[in-house]
Amino acid sequence: MEVADLLSETCAPEDLQIFERKYNEEMCQGKVSSKTQFEYACFLVRSKYPADIQRGIVLLEELYKRPDESGNRDFIYYLAIGNARLKEYEAALKYAQGLLRVEPSNRQVLQLEQNIKKRMEKDAIKGAAIAGGAILGLGALVGLGVALARNVGGSSKGRQK
Repeated sequence: MEVADLLSETCAPEDLQIFERKYNEEMCQGKVSSKTQFEYACFLVRSKYPADIQRGIVLLEELYKRPDESGNRDFIYYLAIGNARLKEYEAALKYAQGLLRVEPSNRQVLQLEQNIKKRMEKDAIKGAAIAGGAILGLGALVGLGVALARNVGGSSKGRQK
């Protein structure tokens, strides 16, 4: 699967429910395996709902903090994806660049970093366009207000004569 797809593709709700059920069953038994938590977190990160993505990030952070875990690379990779999907680009880049310090030639992570930067630029351009439109709209309102004030002021002067 392409990295760009991971950043935009969402998982089917039925698939998420399967892993959620398994996670909850293990939680009721008192111990969730790292494998189950990771699988559930990966599906949460690919959800269309920001609250699910955030929950997935929390589960991945818990896994990363466990001293006995061997899948840290995968946890960090999905932390980068989750943060990028929430438009938390600075955090996403931090995770991707951390992986690149350890594996500088990892094409998958290089591609992820590139996609995050593209999304940052795209959102920055979109934000600038919205801000520019708001400024133009405000300028038009101010101009209209000045014109109306002159008309009202000019009308009242004409009546005083």
